[in-house]
Amino acid sequence: MRFAAHGVVAVATFGLFLAGCESPERVDTVIFNGKIITLDGETTIHQAVAILDGRIHALGSDDEITALESEDSIDLEGRSVVPGLADNHYHSIGGGPGVDLSRTRSLQDIIDAIAEEASVTPEGEVIVTNSDWHEGQLREQRLPYRDDLDRATTIHPVVVVRGGHLYLVNSAALEKWEIDETVAAPDGGSIGRYPDGRLNGELVDTAQSFVQLDSRTDTEDRLDSLASELRGLTEVGLTSIRYGSSDVELFNELAELESRGELPLRVSALLRITPAVAPEQIQQTIEGWSLDPDKDDAWLEVAGVKLGVDGGFEGGWMRDPYEEPWGENGTYFGLQTYPTEQFIETVRVLNRLGWRVGTHAVGDAAIDLVLDGYEKAHADESIANERWAIEHGFIPREDQLARMRALGLHVTAQHHLYLAAPSLVKYWGQERTEWVTPVRAYLDAGIPVS
Repeated sequence: MRFAAHGVVAVATFGLFLAGCESPERVDTVIFNGKIITLDGETTIHQAVAILDGRIHALGSDDEITALESEDSIDLEGRSVVPGLADNHYHSIGGGPGVDLSRTRSLQDIIDAIAEEASVTPEGEVIVTNSDWHEGQLREQRLPYRDDLDRATTIHPVVVVRGGHLYLVNSAALEKWEIDETVAAPDGGSIGRYPDGRLNGELVDTAQSFVQLDSRTDTEDRLDSLASELRGLTEVGLTSIRYGSSDVELFNELAELESRGELPLRVSALLRITPAVAPEQIQQTIEGWSLDPDKDDAWLEVAGVKLGVDGGFEGGWMRDPYEEPWGENGTYFGLQTYPTEQFIETVRVLNRLGWRVGTHAVGDAAIDLVLDGYEKAHADESIANERWAIEHGFIPREDQLARMRALGLHVTAQHHLYLAAPSLVKYWGQERTEWVTPVRAYLDAGIPVS
């Protein structure tokens, strides 16, 4: 058993058996003299808990549980135990490496943080920020564009990472990667411009591919960093995470940590396939992973394959146009990042190969495509209750809920609205923004939501 020994203890297990069941002669661990908050139907609180083979075996009074023979015992000294917290769509803590922007509260703060890094960085080297920030935290409530970033440095290419769907770059970066006004945005991406037509440094979704960042480091350094990151999660009560998008290299690193006994919490991962992989190449790609889609050894699980059919805030694919369009009024509906027929055939192939799918879909038009593809896959071979998922599902429509329920889909919801609401109102308008992540509507429709 692994948990965080702070004022509140989080315990992750896979079973729940009440005291009074037939007990073995010995259990692994007894935890006593505390408040074991079960969060069952009555929110029952017990004094003690016994653990056997990584599972909760018994709950009861101190006298009942301490009567069991155990390999180990822990006196909580009055502390509380709660079920472990889980993150359903994890990427990285702190937004990854790079200049820390998490504490910035104005555009000037961002400029100053980058300028400080530039002062100790050799001329010409690329400066990258982390993604642990959002313009909603800034006084100006807007993104830092090319001219803003040029105020930090003009002799270093700068790449400001915002979430997983947007880069903001300065003039030196545009020059380094040969992006100018003549360059066309790729399908599923957009290149931002100022009102006068100049590039403003905004690269959305697939347009991020113009920028090539070398983020790989020494294997042991990566493993040490990953182990440290995951230990940090346990310290705040997380006992399981699900990577919302992973490559096979990361999964293999997690497996290596598990083999060393250094994986401190339970992990599952969606493995990413992009539109660059044609349907006829999928089987070969997956075989190259050498992974079992049903791998689940309690600590490390393959959650399935991750696909994505639209962008993020700036690129969620909508049935109705954005309030603040990119281009002529009323013509911007967001970004479709996976061609329709290719997506449908891809999910059919994955289903035939025995892989479940989780698809990123923000807007209602994106959810339409996901449901079309999932239904076609289901017609080939049932996916009902196989834990296929819609990742995010910000703006579902009433006509989509019954279709989701019929397929037994899950929705992974996140908290973006609480930080990003000002931007979303600007992009999508008040009515749509108020509907973002309608957890109650999902639950009322019988759709499981994490």
